[in-house]
Amino acid sequence: MSVAPSIRLRDAEVSDLDAIMALEQATFPGDAWSRDAMLAELASPHTLYLVVHSDDELVAYAGLSAPSGAEQADIQTLAVDGTHRRLGIGTLLVEQLLGAARERGAREVFLEVRADNPGARALYERHGFAEIGVRPRYYQPDDVDAVVMRARIDRTEGVA
Repeated sequence: MSVAPSIRLRDAEVSDLDAIMALEQATFPGDAWSRDAMLAELASPHTLYLVVHSDDELVAYAGLSAPSGAEQADIQTLAVDGTHRRLGIGTLLVEQLLGAARERGAREVFLEVRADNPGARALYERHGFAEIGVRPRYYQPDDVDAVVMRARIDRTEGVA
């Protein structure tokens, strides 16, 4: 898979909040993050959020919580607009977040993914994540389990 030539990746800014929230609500209609929660994530010194644009449209975003020097990090969220899936954008975002976690000193990266989202689970598995647990009925109001996944990071070479 290759990323379309018009794709641009950059660090997210607070000015991206409206576009991020529109994609958040479209992608996760039942359990979207609140505007205040997303704003706090974008403003935190312990997080890194990335956005992807195609032409002038924000088509994806992803976030990592990784305080500098902490040995654990968390992929907080990742969303790709439905019309831009299967172009390598999710792969690009996961690779960038794992690299940022490594740079910040993390040895492990965790995430939760909906049990009913096999495409996302496969994406994470391709990047070294393995299931380590389940949080029953985590995603509300849908009563969908969260699959907890972890990737170990080799600080010199990437995912172990």
